Amino acid sequence: MRVLISTAIALVVLSTSAWSQEVRQPDLKGAAVFGKIAYDKFCAACHGINGVGTDKGPPFLHRVYAAGHHSDESFYLAALRGARAHHWQFGDMKPVNGVTEKQVEMIVKYVRALQLANGIR
Repeated sequence: MRVLISTAIALVVLSTSAWSQEVRQPDLKGAAVFGKIAYDKFCAACHGINGVGTDKGPPFLHRVYAAGHHSDESFYLAALRGARAHHWQFGDMKPVNGVTEKQVEMIVKYVRALQLANGIR
């Protein structure tokens, strides 16, 4: 029972802490430039332009997705194999059709640059 209550509280806190600040754009270099292009093509529809989230998927500009909590590998696994819902109420994430490992690598570089520019370490 205590676990259920803690989980419910965590979900409420996470779902109500949407990004409300203006998104600072990173100075993109190298693979991160191509990562933004791939992100916009494969990820933005659910995770929002600039990682702010939508009604279909959570924001990447959230401490939950900081490298210390979700490793780069977790992004690969989610994009290529899908992921079970565990922090948010959006449901399970299906694998992303058509995305390659190389594109995911570049997407991760973009997301990490975006996070750093917005104070998520």
